[in-house]
Amino acid sequence: QVQLDESGGGLVQAGGSLRLSCSASGSIFSINVMGWYRQAPGKQRDLVAWITTTGNTNYADSVKGRFTISRDNAKNTVDLQMNSLKPEDTAVYYCNAHISSGRFSPGKNYWGQGTQVTVSS
Repeated sequence: QVQLDESGGGLVQAGGSLRLSCSASGSIFSINVMGWYRQAPGKQRDLVAWITTTGNTNYADSVKGRFTISRDNAKNTVDLQMNSLKPEDTAVYYCNAHISSGRFSPGKNYWGQGTQVTVSS
C-alpha cells in the first residue's frame, strides 16, 4: 500500500503565498516523477507542475514564474511554493507520484486526497 498525504492548503488573499507539501509513505521502492495537479469546480484536472528524480521540472504556463516545485528524494516529499496567487488559482490541488513498490515492478500512479486552495480577490 502506498499513500500520499498533502498539507498546506487554505484561504489567502490575492497576491499572497501558500506552500503545499506532500509526503509519500508505504511500500515504496522508488519514485519517479512527482507532481501537482489542480481541479477547479466544473473543470478538468490539469497539470500544475512536475519534477523528476534528478530535478528536471515542468510548469503550466499559467503558473510559470509564480510557483516553484521541489522535492526531497530522501524523505519522499514534494512541495509546491505558490507566490503571487490569483483568484483563478482557486482549486483543489492534488499530489501525484509514479511509484514502484519493487525492483521489477513497473510502478503506477498514485494520488493524494486533495487540498483546497482558495484565493480571494
